[in-house]
Amino acid sequence: MAKRAFLSLIVLLSITLGFSQRGFYYPIDLNKVHWCYDDFGAMYTFDQVPVQKIYQQYGFMPTEKWLKNVRLAALRLSTGCSGSFVSQDGLIMTNHHCVRRLLKKIEKPGENIYRDGFYADTAATGERKIPGMYVEQLIKIKDVTDQVQQAMAKGKTDSEKVALKQQIIKQIEKKYSNPKKHIVAQVISLYYGGKFSLYIYKRYTDIRLVMVPDVQIASTGWDWDNFTYPRYELDFAFLRAYENGKPVKVKHYFTWSKRGANPGEPVFVVGNPGNTDRLLTVQQLEFFKNYKLPILLYYFNALYNAQFQYFKAHPENKDRELSTLLGIANARKYYAGLYKALRDPYIMAKKRSFQNDLIHKVKNDSALNSNYGQIWTQIQSTLQDLEQVYKNYLFAKLLLRMKPAVWQTAKNLYLYANGKLDKPFDQIYITSTDTLRQRLDVQAILDFIHGVKGENCSILYMFQKDKDPYISLLKATNLDDPKFAKELYDLGAAAILDSDDPLIIAMKNIYKTIDNYQPRVQKDLNRLEVLNQKLGYLIYLVYGSKIPPDATFSLRFQPGTIKGYEYNGTLAPAKTTFYGLYDRYYSFGQKTYPWGLHPRWLNPPKQFDLKTFVGFASTNDIVGGNSGSAVINKDLQIVGLIHDGNIESLAGAYIYIPDDNRAVASDSWGLIEALKYIYKANKLVKELQNSKMPK
Repeated sequence: MAKRAFLSLIVLLSITLGFSQRGFYYPIDLNKVHWCYDDFGAMYTFDQVPVQKIYQQYGFMPTEKWLKNVRLAALRLSTGCSGSFVSQDGLIMTNHHCVRRLLKKIEKPGENIYRDGFYADTAATGERKIPGMYVEQLIKIKDVTDQVQQAMAKGKTDSEKVALKQQIIKQIEKKYSNPKKHIVAQVISLYYGGKFSLYIYKRYTDIRLVMVPDVQIASTGWDWDNFTYPRYELDFAFLRAYENGKPVKVKHYFTWSKRGANPGEPVFVVGNPGNTDRLLTVQQLEFFKNYKLPILLYYFNALYNAQFQYFKAHPENKDRELSTLLGIANARKYYAGLYKALRDPYIMAKKRSFQNDLIHKVKNDSALNSNYGQIWTQIQSTLQDLEQVYKNYLFAKLLLRMKPAVWQTAKNLYLYANGKLDKPFDQIYITSTDTLRQRLDVQAILDFIHGVKGENCSILYMFQKDKDPYISLLKATNLDDPKFAKELYDLGAAAILDSDDPLIIAMKNIYKTIDNYQPRVQKDLNRLEVLNQKLGYLIYLVYGSKIPPDATFSLRFQPGTIKGYEYNGTLAPAKTTFYGLYDRYYSFGQKTYPWGLHPRWLNPPKQFDLKTFVGFASTNDIVGGNSGSAVINKDLQIVGLIHDGNIESLAGAYIYIPDDNRAVASDSWGLIEALKYIYKANKLVKELQNSKMPK
């Protein structure tokens, strides 16, 4: 035992430091690491808010009325983000990046909203409807666990159980939805199906843009400052909900705090965290680490490198290309954070400790052991089967998403020949005159293949006839010739499938791989879905609501405090000021890329005090989907606006570690000062500051 402890200590000291200074000054013995309830964070559903625990931790007891106001002021956005009502006239606050991709849809000739921002100082004529966007307000929660689980119990196989679950969920949702009244029902799976809740929403479909700032202040530092802290950006947007052509009058909304919140003060995030996997077995996390995340990282690295090179080569289109670049970069950093978390010995020791504790409880209870004792063996057996095919399956699926025009043409022709794409030739054939774009997209395919397969991939021969892989591909295939492709299309399915064109053969092999593995993969995934539901129910049975359910892009109440932390051998302050914004600008040479400033920020008026707080870090347990969430105090006042977390928070997909996991927010004080003195948005400021507390 002593020898094993010593070896684990040596291993930990020999690796590169993980997410924080944990183990930097004091060695950690992995054999003495134990799980605790904090590991599962504090993403509470509104029907199970532990008010007594919150009182003990924060000295504030949320009442039923208070929680109802919070719930009804919060919103879920169709863009995958959160938001909230911040005035009685339907004003909505969220993040710039939550509406970033929609801005081009509402631009008028001569405008560049992405670059310059937008402000409508008149509601009826100036605020612009965003096509297709909607927001949802949670108005009721109902437990439907028994209905769903009883329906599933009728299934004899895992596939039947999953199908029956989907069927009963559709029936429940249809019963409680009312499209005419804009009522939408959704069954939310909690504890992987250990509990099912019906969430009933009021949907607002007429959403109009009131204001967004310039992209530079909303995303200063771009990918380099994404998921980092200290931060200095103002990632905000204001929208408004309309009904019957008029702004909605709402009874539940948050008002604006004059000076924000102080370090140590309790603050509360209300939003819709997207997804976490904190309840999964260690074996499933190991599967992610070995068979899923590395492939996704190779994929997004390849896409990022291609897009970054293209972005640098086309400064005339930097606004459009930057939006694409930031989206890819965000995904790349997210998966890198997940991968790093699962390689952290301390995190995995925590996960093993919890699993061993649960197994011990099960084995020492005859009833539990009879019903649940085999779960871990069954999950491991299923994963072992999945491991044999999943890597090749995911690799093939991602290959199909690659973007070269000739590659997509081959894919479309194959789908057309198999009756899966019924389109005329001019929609089948993809063409591009942008040689650089095509060359970089081809290089992305090569980078992805080499990363996952090395030199062991039959497709590689198409890229080896010339020093330029793009030219090699064009030499290998005839599909870049529209006449050849059209003749093949006209000859029909048999001719396409019998073609000896290397790209058609490649597509046949890729789809053959997918088709061969799909039934097996789906069978294993169905099996895991059923087993995880059983595991989730077991965890809920043993620990109750002391362990909150994993995030499911459903509304949660997330308490915490504003607090700095140790990182990189130093301290991150709890709050940052506008001085830091200008320090980044001047320290990086006053360049427009990527810490530049829009001209309106270069010479702020004297009234604009640079000591004003612009951002803060807090211990609130958030993940993706919380973007745009309000940070409020006990008086239902806005003190901040969540835009993401620090790099350490990415481990929050699997575990919450309060030492260094931080939410990152724009400060309400800094935001209002910017609206006043930089953007001159006087009408908006007046609406925010004059809103009275809802009754």
